[in-house]
Amino acid sequence: MTSRGLPLFRCVWGIARSGHHPGQSRLNNVSSGWPQSQVAGKKKYFNLPNLKEEELEEQFVRGSGPGGQATNKTSNCVVLKHIPTGIVVKCHQTRSVEQNRKRAREILRLRLDVFLHGEESEVEQNKKEAVVRKQEKRRHANENLERKRLFKQSLLEELPPSKDNKNQG
Repeated sequence: MTSRGLPLFRCVWGIARSGHHPGQSRLNNVSSGWPQSQVAGKKKYFNLPNLKEEELEEQFVRGSGPGGQATNKTSNCVVLKHIPTGIVVKCHQTRSVEQNRKRAREILRLRLDVFLHGEESEVEQNKKEAVVRKQEKRRHANENLERKRLFKQSLLEELPPSKDNKNQG
C-alpha cells in the first residue's frame, strides 16, 4: 500500500496503481476484494507436476527495474532452481516475498510440465487451442465481411438508376 491508500501491483514492465475511477464499476477493480488471479484471467492448469521441496534451491536476491529504493534495497526477488532438470525461474512481480515465492513455484511447475511432456504438456495444448480459436475467429470475421460486401453489392444492383444519371446521359 502506498501512503495514499492505493495498492501497488508489480508487473513485468513496471508498477501500476489501481484505484477507483468515476464511471468504473467496483466489481472490475483489482482493489475491490476480488482475488487478483481471477481479475487477471489466470489460466487453470490441473495436471501439472508436483514440486518436491528437497529438489528446489531457493535464493532471495535484490530486484531491479522501476520502483526506486523500494525495489533496489530489498531482497524480495526469488530465484528458484529445480536441481534435477536445471530449470531456473526468477520472479519479482510483487514487493511481497511470499507472493513471489508462490508465483515462482507456479511458473516452475509450468516450465517443468513443458520440459517433461513437451508437445503433450498442458501448457502447449492450451497454446495450440488458443491458436485454433484465433484462426476460427478470424475465419468467421472474414465470412461476415464477405457477406456484408455481397449484401451491399446486391443492394446497389437492385437500385434503379438515379435522376442525376439520366440527365447526364
